[in-house]
Amino acid sequence: MKKFLNNLINDVQFAGWIFILPALAGTLIFIIIPVICSFGLSFVKWDLLNSMQFVGLNNYKEIFSEPLFYKICWNTIVFAFSTSIFGVIIPLVLACILNSKIRGSEFYKTAYFLPFITPMIVIGVVWEWIFDPNIGLLNHILHMHINWLYDAHYAMTALIIVSVWKLIGYNMIIFLSGLSGISQSLFEAAKIDGANQFQIFKNVTVPMLSPTIFFVVIITAISSFQIFDLIYLMTQGGPLDSTNVLVYAIYQNAFEYFNVGKASAIAYVLFFITFILTIIQWNLRKKLVYNECD
Repeated sequence: MKKFLNNLINDVQFAGWIFILPALAGTLIFIIIPVICSFGLSFVKWDLLNSMQFVGLNNYKEIFSEPLFYKICWNTIVFAFSTSIFGVIIPLVLACILNSKIRGSEFYKTAYFLPFITPMIVIGVVWEWIFDPNIGLLNHILHMHINWLYDAHYAMTALIIVSVWKLIGYNMIIFLSGLSGISQSLFEAAKIDGANQFQIFKNVTVPMLSPTIFFVVIITAISSFQIFDLIYLMTQGGPLDSTNVLVYAIYQNAFEYFNVGKASAIAYVLFFITFILTIIQWNLRKKLVYNECD
């Protein structure tokens, strides 16, 4: 009997490895190996055609000596910070409103979520028309003439608006899931104590929902630092590099300037920036998350 059980356990373990083998192979081939190779490429000079030349830390020295690199970093931080703030606050407020079982809440949930599943190429085309300085809907509504995508003062604002608009539905659904796990007795007790809606939101909803808020902030910040498709479709980093961000700079150096080594170096700078910010956020969780402990 014992031998039979051991054989059964071995067979189950073997079957388990067979089932997860495709996922492991995909992770190894498409994530781990490229990460290692790109780190090695950051120390060479290569134009995709000629042979590689080892240059040591020259790629890193070059990017840190360029004023444009610091402008690109600042653009990335502004975009990520703004998107993280508005992409969390607006969905949180909407989720609280829809969670109160208002009339037509199911319709609103669907309507807000549709932009998230809409292909980015469609979003880019539609919003380019909305921001068009001559026939655009936004200027028509505002009764103004603003070159949204062609003015360095407004282009980043336009991209932040589109990015937040696309994120609202996804983050709102996550918040609704978190709200469904909060006991209704807490809200009823607060109402009995005479708390108004703002006090309930501040003293009950936010503390109880803080683990979900913390999660949404982290994933929104990380995805914002990796923005590329929206930049590529709507502004190509312009005007005057006012919307150029780190991921788009990686693309430019690799596939427009054919400087793969420099592109890889920028990629690892982006990795360390994201990693450091994530560590800072994670270390702040005990102050930001209610009842959090190690």
